[in-house]
Amino acid sequence: MLEIKSVSKSFPGVKALDRVSMHFESGKIHALLGENGAGKSTLIKIICGIYRPDEGELYLNGSPIVLSSYHDAIDKQISIVHQEIQVVPLASVAENIMLDKLDRFKRRGFVDWQRLNDEAIQYMKMVELDVPYSSPVKDLSAAQKQLVQIARGLSSGARLLLLDEPTSSLTQHESKLLFVLLEKLKEQGVAIVFVSHKLEEVLAISDQVTVLRDGRYIGSEETRNLDRNAIVSMMIGRTVNNDFRGFLNLQNNPIVLETRNLTNRYFDGLSLSLQKGEILGLYGLVGSGRTEFAKSIIGEFPVQGGEILINGLPVRIRSVSDALEKYKIGYVTENRKEEGLILSDTITVNMTITVWQRFANIFGWLNPRRDTELARKMIEHNLSGGNQQKVSIAKWILADCDILIIDEPSVGVDVGAKESIHNLIWKMARDEGKTIILISSDMPEMISLARRILVFKEFKIVGELDDLNEKEYSYAETSERIGACFA
Repeated sequence: MLEIKSVSKSFPGVKALDRVSMHFESGKIHALLGENGAGKSTLIKIICGIYRPDEGELYLNGSPIVLSSYHDAIDKQISIVHQEIQVVPLASVAENIMLDKLDRFKRRGFVDWQRLNDEAIQYMKMVELDVPYSSPVKDLSAAQKQLVQIARGLSSGARLLLLDEPTSSLTQHESKLLFVLLEKLKEQGVAIVFVSHKLEEVLAISDQVTVLRDGRYIGSEETRNLDRNAIVSMMIGRTVNNDFRGFLNLQNNPIVLETRNLTNRYFDGLSLSLQKGEILGLYGLVGSGRTEFAKSIIGEFPVQGGEILINGLPVRIRSVSDALEKYKIGYVTENRKEEGLILSDTITVNMTITVWQRFANIFGWLNPRRDTELARKMIEHNLSGGNQQKVSIAKWILADCDILIIDEPSVGVDVGAKESIHNLIWKMARDEGKTIILISSDMPEMISLARRILVFKEFKIVGELDDLNEKEYSYAETSERIGACFA
């Protein structure tokens, strides 16, 4: 369906694509892989008309095409689901789903809102987005916003559908639902380009794999001829360690965080506890309450009843600043773009913002040289590369929290960076005695790191795997036990 011939694209100081050629066929799911900075997103934006190539040509069904804008791509039945959440916060769910197709619903110069809403509801049902169609998108979780974007992509009627990290915020259940939809589209002859850092998904869903590295085409192969190690080797030129990480020594460690009958607008009597140096995993479907629990702990969602105890003493946490400054609790958000970083500012500012109050002088002034030294320390702390997620994690490591809540730690990062982040989390718990709450939709990540897992469903804890620090279970065994908790 689509052929790319010798496409190159440069930005100031970097060549993002260097004479890349490949093709995508109708009725196939084609995985496009590579580390961060390999050129995947640049290539996708060229296919969608967002960027113009410096060199090379695109052919659609054998005919050369020139795409000057995203609307040109839509007109040629090409659509994209972006990796970064791109929604209009104050607009409704239905309006966001139909945002790039409003012309369809014009009648005598006015938008037929009833017809727009009715059609949007059909796509909401397809992705099982169970919220009112009139809800403002700003009120949704990051995962729900992702489902809005997927519904928008499906609603375009595309013959070429580009999915850039579509499952980055989704759990296994939502991901499996998406894969069922993709199989149906494949049967209808749609060409699907699937970008993901979750190689288990790539092996499960794709027909073909193409790898980019440093802006260059490395190779293509049918998925059935590949395994995980072969793909990783193509991507980064080496294999990564995914072995069992071992057990944590928690014997006689004190309880550092406890909730007793926690009650607020989300929870009605939620109780749990964590030991010093423990990695506790929170697993559940979109909207199950994992992130809401984290934000209740750090004071973003007020507690109306019950107790939060830190080191055995009842506390009242009124804000994120309270959580950090008084109780040394940090929170790495799942939504780094909207909540985690100041994108317009420097890496140094973003890394050191959590310690400004600690290092300000008596007049409230900061020492820029000290900030730079602290940021450099973090960059040298296995966090090189300037990746947004690494910066988001680094600022909380720098804050030296005793309890760190990490929500989707490896969302949108490549396999090499993911290994680095996992090693860092494990080291913080094992070697430094930090207490970690790990919220993740990535099952292998959860199994690799968590030594106890609580399963959330409808804002309740419906199951607990409390023996992961005593016995090594296989991926299949742990996945099956977690699935049984939802029954």
